[in-house]
Amino acid sequence: MRTGAVAATCAQHGFGGAARLRAHAKANWPQLAEIHLRFRGQFAYLAGELADGEQMPLMRLRYGGSAHRWGTAIYVASKDSYEDQIWFSGSTEEIFDLVCDLHGTNADH
Repeated sequence: MRTGAVAATCAQHGFGGAARLRAHAKANWPQLAEIHLRFRGQFAYLAGELADGEQMPLMRLRYGGSAHRWGTAIYVASKDSYEDQIWFSGSTEEIFDLVCDLHGTNADH
């Protein structure tokens, strides 16, 4: 699926994920100045921007055919890659919180 097609599908089927995650991050993760979301193929990549402007990859979502079915992968800095988390079945916000905890962005949380 093309990048634009995934982004359009996400918008059409209610992956209000970008707005929802930004609101969630603002309320729960003040260390993050911004959340960046980009689409490539069937993936949506999320990165957090720190107050100093540094961006750090956090997670990748894999489109699963509907706005409510997303596979998740956590960014592993030591491998500079993403690892699928097939064991995780929570909401996008819950995986986001887990990832932020793992990446240590919760120093002031």
